[in-house]
Amino acid sequence: MDPLHIPTGTLCALIGPPGSGKSTFASRYPASWRVCLDEYRLAATDNMTDQSATPVAAQIQNLLLDARLSRGLTVLVDSTNVFPHVRAGLLARARYWQRPTTAVLFDIPLATVEAQNASRDRVVPLHIVREHHQLLPTPDQLRAEGFAAVHLVSDLNATAHPITLRCPAHTRHRP
Repeated sequence: MDPLHIPTGTLCALIGPPGSGKSTFASRYPASWRVCLDEYRLAATDNMTDQSATPVAAQIQNLLLDARLSRGLTVLVDSTNVFPHVRAGLLARARYWQRPTTAVLFDIPLATVEAQNASRDRVVPLHIVREHHQLLPTPDQLRAEGFAAVHLVSDLNATAHPITLRCPAHTRHRP
């Protein structure tokens, strides 16, 4: 089920702190659409939390973004994307390939995010979760940055087909 009806060829950035439900949301779409720094850190080091592998993981992500966007294929960026410079890089790639952009903002209350993070197999330190939650942009900021469409997960949850944010089967990362 495609809760957003994402147009073909769109770069869709999921934006939210660890534990907010981004990977569960991404699981509603074809696996081939998803790019994820955690997975590329895992491939490079056998440890998806090894932040020293982020530069190589970002190179892999950028190669895949270019490969998909150049072909007019949809891509779902399943990372925190809370830093403005990261979003600027994503928007620049989409502009280069003349592709539409959309953002899904995971505007989940901090207490819910903390609880979901605590129940995951891979728990992110609480101070990082809180820092990333504080860095969440507003929808107006995202539009000003250049995202053509911005969706709030809270609004999507209020629709007739609510999105389940956390499902243990989807929060465990596959080896």
